Amino acid sequence: MVKKVIAIRKQTRAAEAAPAHDGRVLADTRGRPMRDLRISVTDRCNFRCTYCMPREVFDANYRYLQHDAILSFEEIARLARIFVGLGVEKIRLTGGEPLVRRDLHQLISLLKDLKVEITLTTNGSLLARQAEKLARAGLNRVTVSLDSLDDATFRAMNDADFPVDKVVEGIEAAHAAGLAPIKINSVIKRGVNDDGILRIAERWRGTGHIARFIEFMDVGSTNGWRMDDVVPSAEIVRRISARWKLEPVGANYAGEVAERWRYVDGAGEIGVISSVTQAFCSNCNRMRLSTDGSLYTCLFAQSGHDLKALLRGGAGDDAIRDSIAAVWRARDDRYSEIRTAETSNKPKVEMSYIGG
Repeated sequence: MVKKVIAIRKQTRAAEAAPAHDGRVLADTRGRPMRDLRISVTDRCNFRCTYCMPREVFDANYRYLQHDAILSFEEIARLARIFVGLGVEKIRLTGGEPLVRRDLHQLISLLKDLKVEITLTTNGSLLARQAEKLARAGLNRVTVSLDSLDDATFRAMNDADFPVDKVVEGIEAAHAAGLAPIKINSVIKRGVNDDGILRIAERWRGTGHIARFIEFMDVGSTNGWRMDDVVPSAEIVRRISARWKLEPVGANYAGEVAERWRYVDGAGEIGVISSVTQAFCSNCNRMRLSTDGSLYTCLFAQSGHDLKALLRGGAGDDAIRDSIAAVWRARDDRYSEIRTAETSNKPKVEMSYIGG
């Protein structure tokens, strides 16, 4: 506890000493702008996916953040406004599972006046009952994590005995509420769910929604990552294209992490996210805000930069702005470009804490 207090004091002093932001477009040490803000609204989740929150670690005795340690909706909205002033164009709400946080639509209502795109990543378990409310509040789009359409495989991967049909129901509800096109994310792990790649692709062909396949990543320190478990995105594309011919499509925007492929027959597109085999660090424009108000400049970070101490210590918006700008300007992350067996085994913050 004493070490944590000392660390917060050091970060607070550093923030107070940050040079005033000069108003120019922010760029880090590699020339990357800050355009995307990911906000984790809770560290809790009702699933125990083996690649994110394995039950043997996140068990009944696991100590989650207390309520007073978590940023309030008003604090999140204040920070979001400052981030938008620094150039952020898209805000994504994540978790944990963001929909387990009560009244999340109220936060979305606070954010909608910022006039930026507001999106949400969810496991879909609570989406059917909340989709319409979220859309009315101002949510623009939703991404749903769905790792398999085989019910037994899906139940085993979420380790909560949750049926796949309920997630599909949530996707349909989101579509009906106007939260489309919906992106359906599947983390592919060799020998676990890679036999279902074609089924996932086929299910969303021609629907207007986009199936995206994500390489199993060494996020956090508890998911037992091994390179042997990774199915390279190039292999995924080959498998799908052997059934339905694919052709590459350019990015929708600078910094898009998914490589896009469309069906030659016009039945839509898929995406692959290749953090392991085809690093996209060179144009990463994401900042992450954790549940308790720390900034992380990389998904694979080992430490963050405390903003909550500034928020609750009476700092003005300008001081907070200058602190954020200083953190981004000093950023030099390129974890996926330099990943080795040694770096992958170093302790890293868990994905449930800073969002995917």
